[in-house]
Amino acid sequence: MDYPNDQAPGAPVRSGIPEHGRIPKYYAVKARIAALTEELGEGGPLPTERDLALRYEVSRETVRQALRELLLEGRLRRQGRGTVVAGPKLEQPLTLASYTEGVRRQGRTPGRNLITLDRFPCPAGLAAEVGVERGEPVWHLERVLLADDERVGLESTYVSVVRAPRLDVDFDPDSSFYAYLRERLGIVFGDADERIETVLATPREALLIGTPPALPMLLIHRLSRDTEGLPLERVRSLYRGDRFSFTTHLKGS
Repeated sequence: MDYPNDQAPGAPVRSGIPEHGRIPKYYAVKARIAALTEELGEGGPLPTERDLALRYEVSRETVRQALRELLLEGRLRRQGRGTVVAGPKLEQPLTLASYTEGVRRQGRTPGRNLITLDRFPCPAGLAAEVGVERGEPVWHLERVLLADDERVGLESTYVSVVRAPRLDVDFDPDSSFYAYLRERLGIVFGDADERIETVLATPREALLIGTPPALPMLLIHRLSRDTEGLPLERVRSLYRGDRFSFTTHLKGS
């Protein structure tokens, strides 16, 4: 198989074109629109569906399908009644660093909007994960994640009230929860188990994040422990699939 000299690292081999050379018409239009986005640059307004259909001599439905895929991939975004070129995805490292630290490293401004901070008796299924007995009080902290005031995710954190007894009084919901535990309570994270999967947001989640329910999401489940190996928190983090990618560094054994 011949590889193009100008193929970008990580790009689909042969630009995704099968060896027989026959590709769907929408995919050819998608490739041309993708090239157009490079010319327009971040924030550049895309021509209307009608204009694109005339330019590429295809139906508006063909253009619409190409645009849908580019939107799902995060290369375009809706702005008002139009469509513009999206910026690069946020790269979140798979480490015990907080969301705040990850966003700041990329020159973006992190933020969070508080949705709920509730205290309730711990159900059986959650008890072992946060290190309490069934019925003991736990906190549920739910916040919308922001990057430069753009809603990019939704985070639910469960922690025992014994660990953070004054969470509703001392904690600023717009700040880093990890920094609060470390600086105010002297609790240091030791290790964590994470599981990542692709899901669709529920209607409530899509409304809070401001996305269509059909947009793929990256869901991370995290169980954290302190330096003594004791359970600390259980987190459910939902990230927009069109705005996030995750990175990690692997070492040989």
